[in-house]
Amino acid sequence: MGLLKKGGTGNAEMSFLDHLEALRWHLIRSVIVVVALAIVAFVKKSFVFDVLVLGPKNPDFLTYQWLCKLSDKTGIDLCIEEISFVVKNLAMAGSFTMHMWVAIVAGIIVGFPYIAWEIWRFIKPALKSSELKYARGMVFYISILFMIGVLFGYYIISPLSVNFLGGYTVSAEVPNEISLQSYVSTVATLTLMAGVVFELPVFVYFLTKIGLVNPPFLRAYRRHSIVVILIIAALITPSPDIISQIIVAIPLLLLYEVGIYVSKMVVKGQENV
Repeated sequence: MGLLKKGGTGNAEMSFLDHLEALRWHLIRSVIVVVALAIVAFVKKSFVFDVLVLGPKNPDFLTYQWLCKLSDKTGIDLCIEEISFVVKNLAMAGSFTMHMWVAIVAGIIVGFPYIAWEIWRFIKPALKSSELKYARGMVFYISILFMIGVLFGYYIISPLSVNFLGGYTVSAEVPNEISLQSYVSTVATLTLMAGVVFELPVFVYFLTKIGLVNPPFLRAYRRHSIVVILIIAALITPSPDIISQIIVAIPLLLLYEVGIYVSKMVVKGQENV
């Protein structure tokens, strides 16, 4: 049996193969945009690497400047004036491979709003008119949450992790010489992971839609979520100081509360159908 092409508003039906064909073109257009942006990032090598990728290892990085200013106001020594490790390329094709990989990651990050829009265009026809009312602005919210998460990961989680892991030594006889691949993977993974984690309200939206969670459930497990969030904060911030973990945990706790509100709105919309 075919699926409705437009949920609740049209009579046209699409077969399974028609849906696959539509999905294929949405993916093709998304890939084209990512590749185009990746080419731009590849050409802008100096800016992408010297300013962005290698930024968190430089003492004049914006986050370290903020920490120094915070140290002056609080009297707590948070100032980072030296990054005691060197990034080296240890493979013949290492630099070129990392150049390609970073360009693709940059293309995905910058092109994420367009990718979200293409995904939304694919699933939108299957939604009913009442569902579309409560899903209005979905692409905007998904995109803005992802971008905020990426910025949080890049300016908060990455520099804290780079400073701790890069400066940690087991002996003065073992200097830290970090491979380019290891450094880039760490920064990229933490940044992208933060972008995904910040999509928590969106995940709650869809989980509520399919009936797996609801506001009472989320409220009942609020205390449990605090423990889980603190564990996540400890895992993604290797720095052992409690201040760094609290800085990471606070926005995650706020996102959980936003998720409860989102779940409440979804349930309210379903009751009005």
